Amino acid sequence: MLVASASPAVGSPCLPRSPGGGRGRRGGGARFGMIAARSAPVSVAPILKKLQKDCDTPVPVLRHVADAMAADMRGGLAADGGSDLKMILSYVDSLPSGNEKGLFYALDLGGTNFRVLRVQLGGKEDRVLATEFDQVTIPQELMFSTSEELFDFIASGLAKFADKEGGKFHLPTGRKREIGFTFSFPVKQISIDSGILIKWTKGFAVSGTAGKDVVACLNEAMERRGLDMRVSALVNDTVATLAGARYWDNDVMVAVILGTGTNACYVERTDAIPKLNGYVSTSGRTIINTEWGAFSNGLPLTEFDREMDAASINPGEQIYEKTISGMYLGEIVRRALVRMAEEGALFGKSIPDKLLTPFLLRTPDLCSMQKDESDDLQKVGSVLYDVAGEVDA
Repeated sequence: MLVASASPAVGSPCLPRSPGGGRGRRGGGARFGMIAARSAPVSVAPILKKLQKDCDTPVPVLRHVADAMAADMRGGLAADGGSDLKMILSYVDSLPSGNEKGLFYALDLGGTNFRVLRVQLGGKEDRVLATEFDQVTIPQELMFSTSEELFDFIASGLAKFADKEGGKFHLPTGRKREIGFTFSFPVKQISIDSGILIKWTKGFAVSGTAGKDVVACLNEAMERRGLDMRVSALVNDTVATLAGARYWDNDVMVAVILGTGTNACYVERTDAIPKLNGYVSTSGRTIINTEWGAFSNGLPLTEFDREMDAASINPGEQIYEKTISGMYLGEIVRRALVRMAEEGALFGKSIPDKLLTPFLLRTPDLCSMQKDESDDLQKVGSVLYDVAGEVDA
């Protein structure tokens, strides 16, 4: 878990008083079920001290991790399967200049939501004339459904968005609507507009997609929906981020994603990529999608990182991603809280039943708690109450 650990000093092993009065009780509401726990208060300081030590990243450790990642990058550039880092060719050899004109659509699938966007570009002088977007939450069950069910849901949302195209947007006569497809999962790119899914990550386990061209999956779903669009480019979210930034700043060379998952891409010289096998770039450069979420060599891991990885749907994979990304941080903290509750009576005599639910605590909850600078940590108590329910003092 690559985070800065808080001081191990603990003022009280119990939650702050809730706004409704009394410790952990709001307006006399019904209690959540409890599980019996050790009744004698035990300091949680030793647990926090160990966590702090395991999370520590002094400069020598950081240099070791950086050197290991650089070695994996070189291995991935040398040959497919040369290291844990895929170092995937994007086939994007040129980036936006700002001179682009016309109506363009974009679809971004990369986590628990998918986003659709349309933009009217006016060239160097006018740049972005108009833009609209929408975001749709992917139901939990579709993350474990079939390929056809997932892409039909996405095509339906895209069709509804396209139907709302207003007068600010103009498609030149005779032109077909084009869409750029940002697909933020490991893909073996075949060309600028096709790519084979290597595997799902970020908690997805959709059947029938691995080994298939994801652009074909989307095109077939759009055809079933009667949507007349053409996928003109398939890119990873990091590549899309780099391209979007380059539209405004010609000096941008690297893009990093820190969201549901994590990844990075950068502009590489083609003569530094041994595995190109005769591929010729007109610019002498191309964008490399590192897929660095799979990196693991030399990472400092805590017992909670290891426990969560062992219980995940892909044990031993995406280790770097599991230590720093939004999909997993809340779960790491939940496991630490459970340990402190079991061994240090953090919540008093009992542990809330709900706190034993995997992935109950989300990264936005952590953000809310981290912002609490009050003396009594009222916001921290409120968030934990909302998430886990009432506890016994």
